[in-house]
Amino acid sequence: MTSRTAVASPDAGHSTDRLPLLRLIAFSQPGLSIGALAIAITVYLPRYYAGHFGLGLAAVGATVMLVRLLDMTIDPLLGVLMDRTHTAIGRYRPWLLLGAPVLALGIYMLFIPPAGVSLGYMFAWLFVYYIGGSLITLSHASWGSVIASKYHERSRVFGVIQVVSLIGATLVLIIPILMAKQAKSGGDVRAMGWFICTVTILGVLAASVATREKIVKDGVHEKFGARDYWEMISRPDMRRIIMADFCLALGPGWMAAIYLFYFHSARGFSTRDSSLLLLLYVIAGVPGAGILSRIAMRFSKHRTLMVAAAGYSIGLVIMTTLPKGSMVLAAPFMFLMGFLASSFSLLDRAMVADVGDAVLLEQGKHRVGLLYAMITSAQKIATALSIGLSFTVLGWIGFNPVEGASNTPSAIFGLELVYLIGPVSFVMLGAALYIGYKLDGKRHAEIRAALDEREARQLADEDVAPVLEAPVIESLAG
Repeated sequence: MTSRTAVASPDAGHSTDRLPLLRLIAFSQPGLSIGALAIAITVYLPRYYAGHFGLGLAAVGATVMLVRLLDMTIDPLLGVLMDRTHTAIGRYRPWLLLGAPVLALGIYMLFIPPAGVSLGYMFAWLFVYYIGGSLITLSHASWGSVIASKYHERSRVFGVIQVVSLIGATLVLIIPILMAKQAKSGGDVRAMGWFICTVTILGVLAASVATREKIVKDGVHEKFGARDYWEMISRPDMRRIIMADFCLALGPGWMAAIYLFYFHSARGFSTRDSSLLLLLYVIAGVPGAGILSRIAMRFSKHRTLMVAAAGYSIGLVIMTTLPKGSMVLAAPFMFLMGFLASSFSLLDRAMVADVGDAVLLEQGKHRVGLLYAMITSAQKIATALSIGLSFTVLGWIGFNPVEGASNTPSAIFGLELVYLIGPVSFVMLGAALYIGYKLDGKRHAEIRAALDEREARQLADEDVAPVLEAPVIESLAG
């Protein structure tokens, strides 16, 4: 008989294993493209299609919103399919690999378009882009939750992913700064497209080759239906996270959508200086993700997030009172807001993984893919509304987005109000939604202890249980 001391359960490594830093960095590489796209898609691409191609603010905003709302219906299906996948190379790795070419194709067609594009062209390729983005973000986040099972270790894993994403955003922001003279011809946007296509393919390959995937057996194989979906979305802890994440995505997304319009037309900064300030905002997220994830280990994720959201809103209000065109005064506040905003997505995702453990304990079901699908759906709605609503309101107040256009004082004042009220309102609401949240570090430790105890009993009952671990692609990883 094989000795039990040499045997591990499918998830046994969770209690003791800690992914080495170099492998964690390799696993986090898909974050390069996701972080770069978070800036390029929300800040530069809508402005490019509305201003450079003259498609109009309201039309571009409505197109983005419509595609997002259609795409969000697909995420829950993808989440369920991922959770039910069983292959020789893992549950989530195949989906990550599938997402790379789909996302790269959508990026290429959007950022390097032919002359005279239409709204139909934008609609079609946005849809392809969003499908590819869903495949990568869902599979990567779900895989990350399997790598890290402990409450604090999840802050570490998702913190590194966040840092890599911010590095991607930083790199893509350098492009318009270096290519300021080519901005009018769209050369900067095309260069962004080539960069993001490249890091998408390389990042997915790095994660897939360097990381082993532990497969958690849920022991339940019944069909998944609408009732099961409702069980997840109606959980008090998950419902809070979904609503808070929606608000914490809508606020900064609203700000990002009209950022260049606001800083150029209302605050008196050149396009180059506006990009520099945005670069500072993004760079601040690198130390922010690391420091705030460490703070969350001490004071809990939701409390850290609430304080960060309040500070973010205060900084945004103070920014509007600063003298126009002052880089010296604007820079510290942009750094502060970027530092604090880095915690929003990072801590929300780590808390979703905690809920996944609670579901596994209570129901014996592995639903983390579906849970992340709910979060990405909420974020997609938020992104759609942030662009669609803000662009529509700017159209109502008479703001002209065309390059070189002259706007009236009333249109500029309306732009200032739109830029301030939306982000502050939603970010503060997102923070308030975490008041009374119960799934903190102490409660999660109890859940993990119960899961470990149950797995130990299963091992004893089965006598010997083999380790289920999808292999690294050995020929490439050595």
